[in-house]
Order: sequence, then C-alpha cells, then structure tokens
Amino acid sequence: MRRRAWVSLLLPLVLLGAAIATFVATNPLGLIGVSPPPLEELTVERTRLDDTGIALKVRAVGSEPMHIAQVQVDGAYWRFTQTPGGPLARGESVWLELPYPWVEDELHEITVITATGVTFHHTIEVAEASPRVSARQVAGYGLLGLFVGVFPVALGMCSRPALQHAGARGFQFVLALTLGLLAFLLVDTLEEGLEIGAQAASLFQGQTLVWLAAVVAFITLVAIGRRHHRPPEGRALAWYLALGIGLHNLGEGLAIGGAFATGAAALGTFLVVGFTLHNLTEGVGIAAPLTREAVPAWAWGGLVALAGLPAVLGTWIGAYAYAPHWSALFLGLGVGAILQVLLEVAAYLQRTAAAREGRAISATSVAGFAAGVAVMYATAFLIQT
Repeated sequence: MRRRAWVSLLLPLVLLGAAIATFVATNPLGLIGVSPPPLEELTVERTRLDDTGIALKVRAVGSEPMHIAQVQVDGAYWRFTQTPGGPLARGESVWLELPYPWVEDELHEITVITATGVTFHHTIEVAEASPRVSARQVAGYGLLGLFVGVFPVALGMCSRPALQHAGARGFQFVLALTLGLLAFLLVDTLEEGLEIGAQAASLFQGQTLVWLAAVVAFITLVAIGRRHHRPPEGRALAWYLALGIGLHNLGEGLAIGGAFATGAAALGTFLVVGFTLHNLTEGVGIAAPLTREAVPAWAWGGLVALAGLPAVLGTWIGAYAYAPHWSALFLGLGVGAILQVLLEVAAYLQRTAAAREGRAISATSVAGFAAGVAVMYATAFLIQT
C-alpha cells in the first residue's frame, strides 16, 4: 500500500516533466508560425564607487542568454569590463566595471545596452565612495548599529521602575502604547519590504517573497508561542517582543548600510539621532510585560541584545553585501514576527482590561494605543530622506 501511494504521488510529476520536455523539443509554436522574440531583463543589485571608477552588479532574467554590448555613462559610451565574461544565463549575475571619473555628490545616469538593442537605465542619485572592508570601517559601522539599535532599546528598558509604580491603569496604558508602536512598526516594515522587493530581479518575486516570509514567520512563531496551550505573558512575552523588534531593527540596519553602499543617500548626524529617538519607545514596550516579576541581569542583557544587536548585523550586511532580494526576505520575516507579537500583546491587553473594568476595550487602552502610534509617527519625521 505504501509503494502504491508513492507511485500515485510521483507519477503525475514524472508525466508533467515528460510533457514539458516534449514541448520544448518539438517546439509546436514553430508549426503555427509563432517566433516570439527573446525576453530580456537586467536588474542592478549593487553599485560600487571607488578611485578606479564605477562598478555595477547586474543580474539577468531572460528567456535566452543575454549579451551586454555597450554601456553609456551620462550620455557618453564608455569602455567596460565584465566579470565573468560571456553571455548571461537566466538568473546569472556579473560585475560591470567602468573606469569613469565620477564626481562626488553628483548625479550619474548609466545605460546598459544589450546585443539586441534593449536598454536598461540606472541612476546614481548622489555619488558617494562605497565603504571598503577595513577594521576601522567595520568598527565604525558596528558603533553606528549599536547607537541606533542597542543604545535606545537599553534606554527605553530603563523605564521599568517608573512603569512598576504607574498602577494598574498606568500598566494598561503602557501595554496599549506598546500595541500602538507595534502597529506602526508592522506597517512601516511591510511598506519598506514591499518597496525593496520591487527593486529585486523579477526572478525572485521580491514582493511575493515578503508576503511568504511573513506568513511562514507568523505561523512558526504562533506555533512556538502556543505550544503550551496558553498565551505568553511576562518574561516570555518580553522575549517575543524583543525578537519582533530585533527583526525590524535588522531591516533598519540593512537600510542604513545599503544607503551607504548604493550612494542613494548620505546619513548624517541628524538622521542617526532620528533613528535613535524613533527606537527609544521599543525598549519601553519590551519592559512593559516585566513590571510584575523579578528579572535577572542576564535576561535584561539578553533582551537588549536580541532587540538591538540585529541593527549592527544589518548595517554590516547592508554596507558590504547588500542585495534587494535578501533585504526583502529579512523584512518579510520581520513583518511576520511583529504581527505575532502584536496579536499576543493585544490578547494580553484585552485580558488585563477585562479583569479590571469588565470590558475588552477601555478608554485607557484607546488613549495608550493612540499615543504609541503618535509617538512613532512623530519620530519617523526625523528619519525620512
């Protein structure tokens, strides 16, 4: 019986493969006089600017191998070196190196022309020298990630003593405020993920990848969180909060590092301070479920690290190995994690409000939620470029 079940499962796949192979070999479209032109698509995944010129990492997506014939920079044809050489198969990526004397802080237009005459355009909005791998620069990016990730989370968690003396109504307000900031993070992360996913090569289906990663992360975390048949509270809920916020900060670090790597934006002191203020309330949210139980020092350190250190990792990845499809995947995972935590906090808040006031939604909860969204929205003004 087991062998028959396997045969019934594999037989349709074998027949489907044989049918596709027959279709490709016989080319029935040729019998009816249909000869479609080759489809070509080229996506610029990474830009590198240094003292040797401009380098582009491009990925081809086409029905046939693609040949890059010419490259224009600012309207002029320019010599280039392709590494590795030869035609680009579907999904293959190569580096195009152009010894072009780019100008710092200037805009440069690049046009890639294939052998069939199809053109693909790429714009360097603000030319900035790309980061080089060196101990000093790696340390600098690490400090930047610590400042925008770990530092504000740790500061926010220092609010725990104040939350402990806020009373039952104050505790309910802070829980609702946490729910508001999570709602903002959910929308913000999803929007950023879809935007970056649209920049990925169509082969990866970047925007679909965001949704799929979010669904997988959400279902996985719900299954883990409810494995004991009861919703997480206290320290367990704080760990889930730190995980969701950490995945969001990973995407935030990718954006920061990627901005340096692509020359799309220059992050100044004002922008870094903006990220720090924006992330300050995240620590408050993590501390909220911990006001009614003792927490050892190692747990505090672990929560800060889980929520904040991903910003350091994201900054390094964004600066030295940025790729739109990987960013879309990480941000999609962040969306799923934040959604799971949002629902758990909402359930916890509902139980708290019902126990105190006999109803699931109270004026205190509404005020706290509105305050959380308002604070996140206000600080977001400081990180818009």
